[in-house]
Amino acid sequence: MISSMTGFGLSSSIDVGAEVYVEIKGVNHRFLEISIKPNDLDNELDEYFRKAIAKNINRGKVDVRIKIKSPSLTKYFINTKNIKSLEKSVQIALKTKTNLTFKNIKDIPGILNVETGQKINTRKVKKEFNIALMAFVDARKKEGNKIKKVLIKKINSLEVAVLKISKVNKVSQKKRLKVFKLKIANLIKDVDETRVNQELALLALKHDVSEELDRIIFHTKSMNQELKKQSCSGKKIDFILQELFREANTLSVKLDDPNSKNLALDAKLLVEEMREQIQNVE
Repeated sequence: MISSMTGFGLSSSIDVGAEVYVEIKGVNHRFLEISIKPNDLDNELDEYFRKAIAKNINRGKVDVRIKIKSPSLTKYFINTKNIKSLEKSVQIALKTKTNLTFKNIKDIPGILNVETGQKINTRKVKKEFNIALMAFVDARKKEGNKIKKVLIKKINSLEVAVLKISKVNKVSQKKRLKVFKLKIANLIKDVDETRVNQELALLALKHDVSEELDRIIFHTKSMNQELKKQSCSGKKIDFILQELFREANTLSVKLDDPNSKNLALDAKLLVEEMREQIQNVE
């Protein structure tokens, strides 16, 4: 199974007094990089999100956006220590006993502390996150399947080009050697047959691309095998494509026949197109 590094997953729910919205997006990246916003989430939730993503995703930049709207939670704290200290200070200042009322002292700093926050339903947030994550993973797989089809099509085209190059080059080689032999015969009357055969062998070797063609077929078969794996590696395919590009480039240099050279350039272009596609594979 091949997965793309780009994808999108979304989940949201609205209940009485509570709303949860989770959005997950992914783009290309060399490694796994996770960004979660807002970044002041509960540590337990943040850790849960990161572990779940790492379990399902190997590579790519993953952005998670969470929105939580829930009933506000307000807590009041009365500082009795400060009240006693204030009461004592007032008695000393007035030199008489006094009864302080809460109404009179509540606005004095340090007497009444108020904390406001949200009552978050952790279980609900995790549930919506998991739904969004599965949607994100599925989207990556669907996109990966599209890339796989494109790659297989281009691999087939590359193998067809290799067969054509092989056939055309064999004809070109025979023609090239025949022309060379005639030129030698016209220039030199008493031809040393052994020397001519040596020169012909060197000429044939110079334009022989059978090894390059064999290696290209080997690499295309390796790619097909990798694409069939349950856990297909984008990095491994990229390495194979680097080798293919090297062989295709050698072909375009060694071949001098116009037809063969054009086919070699087509092969090189196919490899470049596959390299562009594989940049998006996990």
